[in-house]
Amino acid sequence: MKIAIYGYGNLGRGVELAVAQNPDTELFGVFTRRAPETVKTVLDSTKVYAASDITRYKSDIDVLVICGGSATDLPKMTPALAADFNVIDSFDTHADIPKHYAAVDAAAKQAGKIAVISVGWDPGMFSLNRLYANAILPDGKDYTFWGKGVSQGHSDAIRRIEGVADARQYTCPVQAALDSVRAGENPDLTTREKHTRLCYVVAKEGADKARIEREIKTMPKYFSDYDTTVNFITQEELDRDHKGIPHGGFVIRTGQTGINGAHKHVIEYSLKLDSNPEFTASVLVAFARAAYRMNTRGETGCKTAFDVAPVDLCAMNRDEIIAHML
Repeated sequence: MKIAIYGYGNLGRGVELAVAQNPDTELFGVFTRRAPETVKTVLDSTKVYAASDITRYKSDIDVLVICGGSATDLPKMTPALAADFNVIDSFDTHADIPKHYAAVDAAAKQAGKIAVISVGWDPGMFSLNRLYANAILPDGKDYTFWGKGVSQGHSDAIRRIEGVADARQYTCPVQAALDSVRAGENPDLTTREKHTRLCYVVAKEGADKARIEREIKTMPKYFSDYDTTVNFITQEELDRDHKGIPHGGFVIRTGQTGINGAHKHVIEYSLKLDSNPEFTASVLVAFARAAYRMNTRGETGCKTAFDVAPVDLCAMNRDEIIAHML
């Protein structure tokens, strides 16, 4: 199966490495909207092409993994590329997924292609575990905690503040809330009670640090609903202590069975990731395999993690999976 990458950043690098780790996948190359000669790939053998040339190679590419663009770009980019390719994306604005799904579904069906959207770890692996847990424990309650990990979107939001040279923001679950959920206490938790925000900020010389801190803590949709701590550090400290992109989290469902809910149960799925983009890329490559298999069988249209059979994700064949994993 030949996979191509559209866009190249941390996620694209992760896909490049993930393809190399899977014996049944081959990397056709990277398509970039930047000048190809300026892109330095992880592997010397990776070919780089201009994004404008991509349709010339559509007969050579089995699945296109979309790694470039922001959450605002993907609603335009994914339907457009689904007109020529089987595609995968990691669109993660949960509230906008139904609208994104409808647009991509129309484009992929018209082209006779498969498009798998919103796969990664949340949405994606966390979504699957929420679904399984709800199916098993219909009388119950869901909880999702993220972190401790770097939020790239929140870090970017801080860097856009006047006077900020660089920043990293960590999302941290509140341990008391996590312990209460695990104990089956079924607490009603506010946003502030579930997570805190921890910010490390490099201020430009002469910048008003008090104003920067105030702007961070009052920023709507990002920090105003959370207890937020702002630490000012040097660029050297940031580069030394916060250069990685770790993340992770927990999906928990508490439920009850029996007469009058006599028996309590807790289902928990957790992730602890050294590299958020590399893990997400590994999920994308697994779903690329599934997309290729589904399209080979004649399936078309938009799919989500809920629509993909687990057997299609794995490089092993069905008999091996049943023999060794069931």
